[in-house]
Amino acid sequence: MLDLSAKNIRLSGQAANKEEAIKLVAAGLVANGNVAEGYEAGMLARETQTSTFLGNGIAIPHGTLDTRDLVQNTGVQIIQFPQGVEWGEGNVAYVAIGIAAKSDEHLALLRQLTTVLSDEEAAEKLAKTQDVQEFADILSGKKTLPVLSEALISLNVESSSLITLSAINAGKLQEQNYVTQAFISDVVSAAPLHLGDNVFVIDSAKGNLANGVAVARNTQGQTLVSVATVNNALNPILAALLKSEVRRQFASASGSQILALFNGETVNTAENSTAVVSATSTVNNGQVVGNFTVRNEHGLHARPSAVLVQTLKAFSSKITVENLDRATAPANAKSTMKIVALGATKGTRLRFIAEGDDAQQAIETLGKAMAEGLGENVTFIPAVEDSIEGTATSAQTVAVEAVAPAVADNATEGAVEATFVIHNEHGLHARPSAVLVNEVKKYTSKIEVQNLDKNSPLVSAKSLMKIVALGVTKGTRLRFVATGDDAQQALDGIGAAIEAGLGEK
Repeated sequence: MLDLSAKNIRLSGQAANKEEAIKLVAAGLVANGNVAEGYEAGMLARETQTSTFLGNGIAIPHGTLDTRDLVQNTGVQIIQFPQGVEWGEGNVAYVAIGIAAKSDEHLALLRQLTTVLSDEEAAEKLAKTQDVQEFADILSGKKTLPVLSEALISLNVESSSLITLSAINAGKLQEQNYVTQAFISDVVSAAPLHLGDNVFVIDSAKGNLANGVAVARNTQGQTLVSVATVNNALNPILAALLKSEVRRQFASASGSQILALFNGETVNTAENSTAVVSATSTVNNGQVVGNFTVRNEHGLHARPSAVLVQTLKAFSSKITVENLDRATAPANAKSTMKIVALGATKGTRLRFIAEGDDAQQAIETLGKAMAEGLGENVTFIPAVEDSIEGTATSAQTVAVEAVAPAVADNATEGAVEATFVIHNEHGLHARPSAVLVNEVKKYTSKIEVQNLDKNSPLVSAKSLMKIVALGVTKGTRLRFVATGDDAQQALDGIGAAIEAGLGEK
């Protein structure tokens, strides 16, 4: 959860231009102990590469990779400019959110911020309010969290474990500030209630911050509904789960249909049951669909997102984008804010749908741009090839010769690695995964892990969600790659923890 207080919020700021505004933000980061002197230069340099204006009067100035070593503590400095500051290309910023992050921590901050700031009404209030607490509440999402949201729905999870589904739901609820860690600890150790028709429900009396409902469904149609509640307002919505005819539709409903079912609406899930389970989509006449994997090391943060949007704005076609891994609703792919809000990390699968006279050219150009890293160097080769489908092509594979990696297995030069076999009877469900993550977090080195049996991409071993999502069963081989001063010590500790059973006998 974004920790905001009066020390990192300044209302009624004044700046003659963008450079002056950035200098004020940088000074605030220094004063709060987030960065060392010199970070300002990186923030100004970032603006010469790509504008950090997100839209809705919001800019997010931050440093370059070269100045990341000046970050002392991850945090933000926010200044409101009621009169507005020209941010280039005719854009006016009323709120500047300076971000300091040691690694890819800023992606979580951006996801939280864009969830709030995509609301035009909220952005307008931020630009005008003179109440620091109201400003902090709006920015933290305390007043804008929806009870039902497609961002809280996960479909086609490759696991038959209810504990895994529970961990995924709880992680999303925590990420979006509905619950605290106490909620997660409680639900992953409890048994869900089976309502019938392969639908389960779980909640906790601990760690609830706001009303919210998260849904996770595996590829077999087993559905878990996780409930965060602070009052009785959810009762009418949850009453839908008492109807067998509604529960039966959960096995094949899309994200938007699940929301409609909770709202008591009638939907027809039969027509899309095959598509939901297999994670494919129908290509209509005149549409061109591109399925691409994000190759950028730190995902789609502000700079590559801006490059992606500028690439697409050259074409007249209507273009939407979906995060296939999070089953998000289609969003405008020509909006930087919408792209950042996807929460796309390295390895995320995105689906772009273009419709118009230059749709084919737009998707082909985008595929090439993503393969080349959207302005950043890449060495990552996705496990699943990119593809383009439509009226002019049929499952055409996008050429990616431009990104042939210097290190074929995506391991950083100078890294050390080791492979371990998981012996836990039920694989890495939530509890042993948490023990593993706690062990990994003891070390300062960058540590990534890969499921060799599934040939999955390398993911951060310090993320509980990503460990659980690996789908590890008994006998699975995991490859760990560590880079840093204590890399070998980390691998030794991880190996010992796995051999000891990760908290299980």
